[in-house]
Amino acid sequence: MQYLTTPQGRRIAYELTAGSGVPVVFLGGFKSDMQGTKAVALETWAKAMGRPFLRFDYSGHGQSDGAFTEGAIGDWFEDAMAAVDLFDGPVVLVGSSMGGWISLLLSRARPEKVVGLVTIAAAPDFTEDSMWNGFSEAQKADLAEKGQVALPSDYGEPYIITRRLIEEGRNRLVLRSPLPLNFPVRFLQGTADADVSVATAMTLLNHATGDDIRLSLVKGADHRFSTPDCLALIESAVSEVIGRLGDAEG
Repeated sequence: MQYLTTPQGRRIAYELTAGSGVPVVFLGGFKSDMQGTKAVALETWAKAMGRPFLRFDYSGHGQSDGAFTEGAIGDWFEDAMAAVDLFDGPVVLVGSSMGGWISLLLSRARPEKVVGLVTIAAAPDFTEDSMWNGFSEAQKADLAEKGQVALPSDYGEPYIITRRLIEEGRNRLVLRSPLPLNFPVRFLQGTADADVSVATAMTLLNHATGDDIRLSLVKGADHRFSTPDCLALIESAVSEVIGRLGDAEG
């Protein structure tokens, strides 16, 4: 385990695997961490390929410093920028769920840095479209008066959603303005995903612009997207993106 301090002063944990060729960087989901099945499986794949690979925890997640409830999309975007800057040259991003949104923010902000992208159940703009727009009037009142609201989670304890998370997220939306992705892009999406709908994946596909963007739907796959077949599909998509760069495996 290693640590870096971001320009904003946050201390975040990461694991870096050495290798040759364009590095692959994994960006995890909301309240997830770098010990997740997809991150570890992709690291194993990268080691077998001899390719540099980075996985990390956003502040307030996993082994990184800070409280989850103090964070917002912009903070985690800044953490991700600091992480990819561990590499001097370009990178390929793999973003899962919220990590998909953050990878899109990175792609828009650092087009010279990001040369390929794979997303898994990408959740762009979810603080607005899935959370705020889905809140009841009582939940919106709680958020305004108490500064937070608790949402049930299928993955453990309820999510504490703060007013700052919602309000700051409005400064990070990617589906309301142009989203050029001028490099190989592969979006992966399960049809049985209860957290991110196929409609969201289609909206992203139709909104993004670029000459090499594809969406693959996996019938019956859920939000975890972590079965052996799904993991193999992620690895295949990353290999395809790298191959499009003319960067040989190994």
